[in-house]
Amino acid sequence: MTQARTYDVVVVGGGPSGATAARALARGGRSVLLLDRAGRIKPCGGAIPPRLIADFEIPDHLLVARVSSARMISPKGRKVNMPIDGGFVGMVDRCEFDEWLRERAALAGAERRAGTFERLERDPDGCAVICYRVQGRQDAPEERVRARAVIGADGASSGVARQCVPGAEKMKFVYAYHEIVRSPEKGHPDFEAARCDVYYQGRLSPDFYGWVFPHGATTSVGTGTALRGYSIRSAVGRLREASGLVGAETLRREGAPIPMKPLKRWDDGRDVLLAGDAAGVVAPASGEGIYYAMVGGQLAGEAVEKFLTTGDVRALATARSRFMKEHGKVFWILGIMQHFWYSSDKRRERFVAICDDRDVQRLTWESYMHKRLVRSKPMAHVRIFFKDLAHLFGLVSP
Repeated sequence: MTQARTYDVVVVGGGPSGATAARALARGGRSVLLLDRAGRIKPCGGAIPPRLIADFEIPDHLLVARVSSARMISPKGRKVNMPIDGGFVGMVDRCEFDEWLRERAALAGAERRAGTFERLERDPDGCAVICYRVQGRQDAPEERVRARAVIGADGASSGVARQCVPGAEKMKFVYAYHEIVRSPEKGHPDFEAARCDVYYQGRLSPDFYGWVFPHGATTSVGTGTALRGYSIRSAVGRLREASGLVGAETLRREGAPIPMKPLKRWDDGRDVLLAGDAAGVVAPASGEGIYYAMVGGQLAGEAVEKFLTTGDVRALATARSRFMKEHGKVFWILGIMQHFWYSSDKRRERFVAICDDRDVQRLTWESYMHKRLVRSKPMAHVRIFFKDLAHLFGLVSP
């Protein structure tokens, strides 16, 4: 029997997180296998902030649209515009964007292979063995490769996480579904190619929101919920009616679970580390995941590099500790916001009313664009705090 090849690292999953981790390790001279399931496209609004574009050197040609404002729509139909002063949010097509990231990892030296992860085993010497099946053949035999370290970046339903990391089975999800439709011709009465529409309406989602995100020639129309049994396909149909897109040509439909809280542990204390959706790094309330996935992938790559260099398994845990130190407070705040403001239409109505405040808009966009809590304007935070309290206790009308 032929001895399976040994890689320094096998990265399972080739989305933004896995591709970023693979590139970081390959650039450092490590032998890397990037194993990805072909044909996988995640339902995603496709928004990326300027911080991501700058930090990860994303070329302009991948931006299919530049959004200059967002419009919040309340249960009663109130519409609040939130313009971005002096900036934009980039929109990407995940099919092209993810493939470009995988190719960039390959150019850095990572070996790409299309396959479906089956399980992780151990050789007698304790080395991890990744068992997978090559895609494209129904009768494909099982393949095996050895790895000194494994990064599980295989999504919210990660097989690597469930098998290797304690507590992964407790992951909480929002189930997201969207339809990619052909964007309306210029002149459509309620559609702007440079504006994202966000619907905070219980009839579209009992605990999340609906979105209409333009991607140039196409548009993503979707919603999500953590409530099992809720028909999100029907909700997207209602959203298309509300947005005037019911007659737009449907190009494809996609659905998948999206995690809403980082796992308490990302590694197995031996040689396996999680990243991206597998680790639960999607922001609550907003559902934003691309930026956090790529940051998580970069940190995973750096942690695995340190582990391979020193042999100290404690290095693997630094990926989570560094991520939470930088972004944990934002995730905590967004989690509280989703739990409270999304719980009823009455509260959603007040939430949209708060979004009409210029201080709220300015601090929201600055925090989103630059991925940090804005501390330079204390009086604005004080004003927002008291306005928030007034809405909480119903002292002002929504």
